[in-house]
Amino acid sequence: MERLLCHSEGCYDDLVVVHGGPDETGIRPLVEQYGGRFFERPRSFQQELDWPFAWGQARHDWILRWDADEFPSVELKDWLKNFRSAPEIAPEISGYMGVLPLWDGERERTRRWPLRVILIHRQRVRHFGMVDQGPIADGRFEKLPLALHHQPRAKAYGVRYVLLRDKVHRWNEIIGQSLQGKPTDLPCWRWDSAEWPDRWEKLRRHPWLRALNRMVMSPLGNLREMIRCGEFPNPFLVTTYPLQHVMMSVCFVRARRKLRKAKAGQSS
Repeated sequence: MERLLCHSEGCYDDLVVVHGGPDETGIRPLVEQYGGRFFERPRSFQQELDWPFAWGQARHDWILRWDADEFPSVELKDWLKNFRSAPEIAPEISGYMGVLPLWDGERERTRRWPLRVILIHRQRVRHFGMVDQGPIADGRFEKLPLALHHQPRAKAYGVRYVLLRDKVHRWNEIIGQSLQGKPTDLPCWRWDSAEWPDRWEKLRRHPWLRALNRMVMSPLGNLREMIRCGEFPNPFLVTTYPLQHVMMSVCFVRARRKLRKAKAGQSS
């Protein structure tokens, strides 16, 4: 967190930090030292659940969506300083995507891929609070060739990351459980539809077919996107996303089976 705050000075007018669970490592004093507002929320093991709350607390409509283990590149920091003094952006632009280089624990393995939404206008996006669900644009997200560095202590992609990391298993279980209900059962921001977006509805209706489809199509799509971004198409770097789809499907089927057994027990 301290690295993020140090590197992002001058990039924002208002600092809102939402912490899941008790603050046992002294984050609040650090946030207040940088003039921020600190909010302690129940631990949910997912950040997406807290976005509607955080965005509601913000004093401005343009919001940087950054994590504690991320920090802006010098180029992104300069762009943001200019953005803050620029005229209001066209209403069809809901936000901006930046590059989030893959980090193997010691160095960045990519420079121009993958992309992630890093800046949004909160009145131009919708959202429901589920793991792996990003903001949904009313208009469009513009792409920036600028990096938001994500450098956690350990590798945050690959086969071992998906299959062996406890937090990834927990996220997939939360997704499986959330998909048993409606998106409106979750904390929402400008989202009022009980229908799931097509991406999630396909998983709900045909989980195994969806998993098989993603195992084949996701690597091809990612390799094509790497080429489009000017990145060398490395097959070893695109295993994370298809494996995640498979694990999501497994957890969804498991949660659905558990729910059906519970309902059968209640009716007997």
